[in-house]
Amino acid sequence: MSTARLNDRLARQQPLVLGLFRIVLGLLFTSEGAATVFGLLDRPASPAGDWPFWYAGVIELVAGALVLIGAATRGAAFLSSGTMAFAYFTEHQQDGLFPLQNGGLSPALFCWGFLLLVFFGPGSLSLSGLLRRGDTVPGAAQPVTGRAS
Repeated sequence: MSTARLNDRLARQQPLVLGLFRIVLGLLFTSEGAATVFGLLDRPASPAGDWPFWYAGVIELVAGALVLIGAATRGAAFLSSGTMAFAYFTEHQQDGLFPLQNGGLSPALFCWGFLLLVFFGPGSLSLSGLLRRGDTVPGAAQPVTGRAS
């Protein structure tokens, strides 16, 4: 199989893979928020109003759920990315520059994953796409053919 044909086949799957990436990222982020706010998954709940942890948990729970279902994805992803950047720089970077040194690998990965969704949109399998019933989602990533126009 030629490289051009492989690129075309992979490019056609971009919206689906982006949608699956969004769903997994949203589910993981929502579970972080639920654990922080409600004390699930063997994690004690953060006291209501405890700065910044309880507020971050609420953002993780709500924005993660929005990203998970694909509603207001870009705005929720923007807020989530900023929240994780804040967490990294205020809670982790003081212990070292690199995430492996300072325990900030999760916030760093969440930050960049959500930033990707800000620019590429929800992909397929989103609530916004379902409500449009067959129309393309405005701003969603379109397959790239790999050829110059």
